[in-house]
Amino acid sequence: MALDTVTLRIAFGLMALVLVFLFYFSAYRVTRSPYSGWWCLALIFFLTGAACFLLDGTVHQVWANPAGNVLLVHGGVAVWAGARSLRTVHPPKWAFTGIPLVTLIASVLDNPATNTWSGGPVFLAAMGITIGLAARELWRLEPGYSRVRIPMAVSAGGLAVFYLFRWLAFVLEGQDGPTFTTVFGSAVTTLVTMVLLVVVSFSMAALSSEQQTRALRVVASRDDLTGLLNRKAFLDLAAEQLADHDVAKGSGALILADLDHFKAVNDTHGHAAGDVALQSFAGACTATVRSTDLVGRYGGEEFVLLVPGSSPERAEDIAEEISRRLASAPPLNGMEMPTVSYGISMYDSRTRNVEELIASADAALYVAKSLGRNRTARSDRMM
Repeated sequence: MALDTVTLRIAFGLMALVLVFLFYFSAYRVTRSPYSGWWCLALIFFLTGAACFLLDGTVHQVWANPAGNVLLVHGGVAVWAGARSLRTVHPPKWAFTGIPLVTLIASVLDNPATNTWSGGPVFLAAMGITIGLAARELWRLEPGYSRVRIPMAVSAGGLAVFYLFRWLAFVLEGQDGPTFTTVFGSAVTTLVTMVLLVVVSFSMAALSSEQQTRALRVVASRDDLTGLLNRKAFLDLAAEQLADHDVAKGSGALILADLDHFKAVNDTHGHAAGDVALQSFAGACTATVRSTDLVGRYGGEEFVLLVPGSSPERAEDIAEEISRRLASAPPLNGMEMPTVSYGISMYDSRTRNVEELIASADAALYVAKSLGRNRTARSDRMM
């Protein structure tokens, strides 16, 4: 005997409720992963949305039907937001207002008191778009993520395509068309969604754990004050790059920077002002170099940059641009930003020892300071 839509919706709601409790206590409460949090929120939206549709055929349909559409669309947006969180990208604010608002207006204007498919085309399009965007985000994850991302992306993409064909059948035939009711009706969609939720939920748990692991790894590798790589993380990553000849053919520059008279900044203006100077210099560095270059706080007021593929002239231009950006930073309580001295050492495919490369740059930095500071000096040796 075929299950009717109401029975399937009740089963879907119960399953969503169980999944919410399971993943809240086993994933989100343990890892505090943003992805698992978004996933639990999406399940709540799906649960409450499906519950609203149980009121179809009653006097409450006039508000329950539009509410169900909006809640389900919010669930799709939450799935998209969760996928974006894996790339540490915040969801756009308009997604939680614009898309549901358009869905609500379309539903309210389409006789929701008598039409169980009020705003149907807009609702189906919104679900297809949000889930499709989630699939795109999952597919764009870096290969370093576990292979779980692939079945997740395929599952979300498949559901988005299903909604696309639902929308097409609805537009061409209407809600009572034979193709729409037989292949893309509410009962079929509820059953398909139930199966996919069970499949992807296990993958979700794995991605949540991996997101938390990555977050902890980032915290362990970053300097608390500036957000740059800490000394150990920089040395480890620099050693990896020097060993990889595919990175800019194994040549480049290392820049060691030291803020001039930094002790005087702390003594005159206080340590809070000194912290601002360090943060401003870190911001100037990250705004100047490429995202693939390495920038770290070497210790105190010393910073270090590894710029693969750079020539000596390019390294000097980078140092000059960093100083220009630092000088243009807004002063704090009348404090002008300190000047900076730089030491540059070059490396080629034969270079292996990061510490020797830094020592060479440090010798050049000593020369820059002895010549009056606020300048750049180059090491004569190729490391």
